[in-house]
Amino acid sequence: MEYNLPRECIQKFFPSRTCFTFPFPTAPENVSRLESLDHTDLSSDFLEVTDRFCKFVFQESHVKKLKDGITVTGRVLGHLAKTYVDTISSGAVPFLENAVIAMAMIENEAAVKEGLEVYQSGMEKLKDSFPLELKDVSSEHQHLSNMATQTFMKRSFRDTDGKYLKSLEENINKLFDGYLCQNEQASKRRCEDLLSSLSAPMTENLKQGSYAKPGGYDLFCKDLEDIVKNYNSQANKEVKAEEVLEGFLKQKSVDSKAILQADKKLTEKEKKIKEEIEKAALLQQEIKAKEEKQRQLEEKMEAEKQSNEERMRQMKVKMDDELRLQREEAERAMDSKLREQAALLEKGFKDKADRMTQEMEEFKRQNAEAESNRAKEFSEMLENSNKRHEQSMAMMMQQHKEQMQAIQKMNARSPGGCCIL
Repeated sequence: MEYNLPRECIQKFFPSRTCFTFPFPTAPENVSRLESLDHTDLSSDFLEVTDRFCKFVFQESHVKKLKDGITVTGRVLGHLAKTYVDTISSGAVPFLENAVIAMAMIENEAAVKEGLEVYQSGMEKLKDSFPLELKDVSSEHQHLSNMATQTFMKRSFRDTDGKYLKSLEENINKLFDGYLCQNEQASKRRCEDLLSSLSAPMTENLKQGSYAKPGGYDLFCKDLEDIVKNYNSQANKEVKAEEVLEGFLKQKSVDSKAILQADKKLTEKEKKIKEEIEKAALLQQEIKAKEEKQRQLEEKMEAEKQSNEERMRQMKVKMDDELRLQREEAERAMDSKLREQAALLEKGFKDKADRMTQEMEEFKRQNAEAESNRAKEFSEMLENSNKRHEQSMAMMMQQHKEQMQAIQKMNARSPGGCCIL
């Protein structure tokens, strides 16, 4: 049993194989210092087999693949080979599937990290240009999100339940919300600075009492109109333009009321009319600010829709490729088994050849089951990803509905136009 264990393990895990038997590399007395031996101290027979082995590896051997057709190279192949050899050397029977599952977890976690790094590094560069229009931020988000998904899919494997892809999606969405917030803050600062600069003469006039005279209210309204006009021409593309203006007008309404009440040129009836007009103006600006948020939410929803469509497309491409590779690898393994069976028959080992027939039937059954299970897993992954998208869209749709209802209520209260907008 112990003597045949390596052979049985090789036959079980490597249906297509080329084996080399290495002779002892040197004299027994040199074994203790094998790592430091000169080339001349090694057996010529050992060197000859080593040379044939190396030529085969570099010139003839195929890229190593798992039974589901996934290519393994570099660190993954090294990890699996070491696990396999160490297990056999310890006298245990290796269960390669466990090693693959453990390695898949490591690789998928690294794939998520790499994908996030691609997204974050790109958005950090974009952040240097904040504030930007929402469409520009959303466009770059979509582009980088697609790149991050591609990066993830190149490295990931055996993400059977979509756990790691979900993690990538959720982390990207959190980062995106953070960058949107930073862009809004930058826009708010720019808008506030602009209003501060444009309203500096008015602030000085208020300090000097320039509006505290008959006709001062109309003069104040004229100056305020000029500020708003200049502001709108310079801040019309800012994501916080309307919201910041709303806050500014509410702030100035305190001064406006005081100036209105002190203006002896106006009758009480005229003051009442102007006060109502000003209330309408503030309400209209509040509506504009909410409509601005509504438009931005709609842009975000459209960006999410397009990102999901591209993500689903990439998932389908990867799934189709993996199913094709799994099928091709199964066919290659079956061809190898048929050749091995023919060789056994040629050598007269009919009993072993008959056992191989049973093994191949079982192999076919297992492959058909594995392919069916994988297709089912892929279908569930797509369905779960789509559900997450639908849930996200449902939340935004609810928010959109609530904002729309608020705007409609405010419009119902609004008597008409205003004097300062």
